[in-house]
Amino acid sequence: MQKADIIRQALHSRELPTLPVVASQILTLTAAEDVTLTSIAQLVSQDISLSAKMLKVVNSAHYGFPQDISSINQAVSLLGLNAVRCLVLSFSFLSMKVEQKANLFDFKSFWQRSLASTVTAKLILDNIENANSEEVLITGLLQNLGELIFAVVFPDKYEEILENSEEITADKGTTERAILSVTHCRMGYEIAKAWALPPSIYVPILYHHSPKSYTGGSADVQRTISAIYLSDILTQIFFSRTPEIYYNKFRKEARSLLMLKEEDIQNILANVHTEIKKAGSTFDIEIKKIRSIQDILQEANIRLSLLNLNYDQVNRKLVETTIELEKLTEELAKKNRQLETLANIDGLTNCYNHRYFQNALDQELSRSSRNSLAISLIMFDIDNFKRFNDSYGHQAGDFILCELTRLIQEQIRKDDVLARYGGEEFVIILPETEKEDALIVAEKVRHACEEHSFQNIHKTHQITISLGVATEHSAQISPLNKTSFIDKTDLALYSAKENGRNKVVVYSPKKRKWFL
Repeated sequence: MQKADIIRQALHSRELPTLPVVASQILTLTAAEDVTLTSIAQLVSQDISLSAKMLKVVNSAHYGFPQDISSINQAVSLLGLNAVRCLVLSFSFLSMKVEQKANLFDFKSFWQRSLASTVTAKLILDNIENANSEEVLITGLLQNLGELIFAVVFPDKYEEILENSEEITADKGTTERAILSVTHCRMGYEIAKAWALPPSIYVPILYHHSPKSYTGGSADVQRTISAIYLSDILTQIFFSRTPEIYYNKFRKEARSLLMLKEEDIQNILANVHTEIKKAGSTFDIEIKKIRSIQDILQEANIRLSLLNLNYDQVNRKLVETTIELEKLTEELAKKNRQLETLANIDGLTNCYNHRYFQNALDQELSRSSRNSLAISLIMFDIDNFKRFNDSYGHQAGDFILCELTRLIQEQIRKDDVLARYGGEEFVIILPETEKEDALIVAEKVRHACEEHSFQNIHKTHQITISLGVATEHSAQISPLNKTSFIDKTDLALYSAKENGRNKVVVYSPKKRKWFL
């Protein structure tokens, strides 16, 4: 039978799984030009089970919102159209019920591996600047949709494919073409098109085993295809008897296809098992055999080394290996702590960076809301710093930034958070601090800077800073709005600079004017 006949037979088969109703509705609704978030929320709210799953995901650590999300309207508003569509489709596909006909094809294992591969693909794209990692949730789940179709529509033929397939093959579709005249990639592509899924989803399904064959020209689609291809390789490490082969292949292909840096590759390898476990919990799918890749590779190396050892050698080797594993585990924990520190520390000044500041402010705002505590924020920058750099050079400017950071750390409490916001602009989070106390701290910092002599080799510099201060109370605004809080502080800083610099200005919302 020819390829076209096989595809036609599958598309018209009574055994073909139908697209879940809510998935079909969400696709139709989101395709409309006048779609609103309200209409999406109304559709999701009609399905009690789906609503519960959506709220579980949006309140999980994956999104990290500071407050509990209790309604679908609120969840849809926070997540946005594309993310909601991806989550609805993901839950819909994972809940699809099909009749088991192929004995060798394990449907439960199929969805476990699909979810693991999906999480891996998203983790890969999260390490690429400007990559869209939301839609890969759907493409990743459906990348091997063709295998599912083979199993339910052509169970006998697919049993034959599974019996004749080797675990490691240069071309996975060779056996499929020989027996069914079509690969599972092509079959999945055709079914996804028939379900009216968008091209950004069904095109990667076609090319996910041969990313270099794609010639469509879309950089986003090419990245998605490459990420899914790499995720399939990486996921094999968890389920294969020869994980080292897939480990080496992933590292090589990741550098070739997506130009991933060694640091990014190591980050993916170190965190993928944790992210897969989180996803399994979020989507209520138990994923077994998931351990750290380091443990899997160490175990594989042990198996190889034990093949030629006698009993006494085995015992001695096991003791040595146990000791070595303990050392490696301790070393890995140490390096993970170092990586976490590097991710949160500004490379020049050694104070916290912008990323850490955003996360810390989220946590402190959440704590302030829960406990009805005041929280203050100071934002400051160096007066006329561009003129200073132009006059003395950027190396002198870097010295000033480092010395200023050291000086200010001495003026604040241990629990206060000093971070570099960007350029010569810094912020200080003051937990449990009222406006009057925040003003005292800001003035202390300003005075210390004004009086300090910045001695750089043979040159002494004097600088000043301008500071803006804002304070929030949970009783005033619930929940506390981080963006508004930062904006108020920034406006106060702007006013300080407009009023002559080397000043502290406190934002006063009630009087709608500045308190100097």
